[in-house]
Amino acid sequence: MPRTETALRALPGIGEYTAAAIAALAFGADTVALDGNLRRVLARVFDVRLPARSAEGERRLRSLAQAHLPPGRAADFNQALMDLGASICTPRRPACARCPLADLCRARELGVQEARPVRRARPATPHYVVTAAIIQREGRVLLGQRPPQGLLGGLWEFPGGKQQPGESLTTCLRREIDEELGLKIQVGDRLGSFRHAYTHFRVTLHAFFCQAEENASPQRRAHARLTWARLEELDKYPMGKLDRMISAALQTG
Repeated sequence: MPRTETALRALPGIGEYTAAAIAALAFGADTVALDGNLRRVLARVFDVRLPARSAEGERRLRSLAQAHLPPGRAADFNQALMDLGASICTPRRPACARCPLADLCRARELGVQEARPVRRARPATPHYVVTAAIIQREGRVLLGQRPPQGLLGGLWEFPGGKQQPGESLTTCLRREIDEELGLKIQVGDRLGSFRHAYTHFRVTLHAFFCQAEENASPQRRAHARLTWARLEELDKYPMGKLDRMISAALQTG
């Protein structure tokens, strides 16, 4: 069995933390096993204002821990800070009055212990505004099947697309239908607005009843297939969540 952190990390399935923990706790190597508890304790004691999970924050915390690690006592040092973080220096409502490091804790002195460690700000979830056209003819509604590749590949949809900066909803819809289908439309009443959150973004879809030029035929520019579907048959077409909401609103309205 390898006894050094470097040699342990070379083993399959052994990451940085596990290698350091084994080396320190099992073999007494003078190394730091930087887990969540150690990060929290160190960030509070030294009032580290860098995000703990950032590369720079990780280096700073590891450097502080390594600088204060007593030679030959790595197992005790790591275990003590792990236990302290798990039982007293907890993420919320830390028991500072019972902490043996209270007099040394810079974050406690400043009253910011619950703001440490600093968390990396999450990027804002993108929000897209989309329009969809309900184009009806002789009791049927126009649907397009998305290409097989990409998001929602192969599913059927009411044609439309994403609003561009500075566009009104009606301008967006007229542009999208012209680009996708080669149709000139008049945008009428709004059926409704529908919202859905995907894993990495949110969408608000505005669906409008639209009138195409008489006798104009849609062109298949952006879709794998086009079809005119009866309202009572819409459930037969596989759709994404938002288009299914439009379908349901049409059938119940």
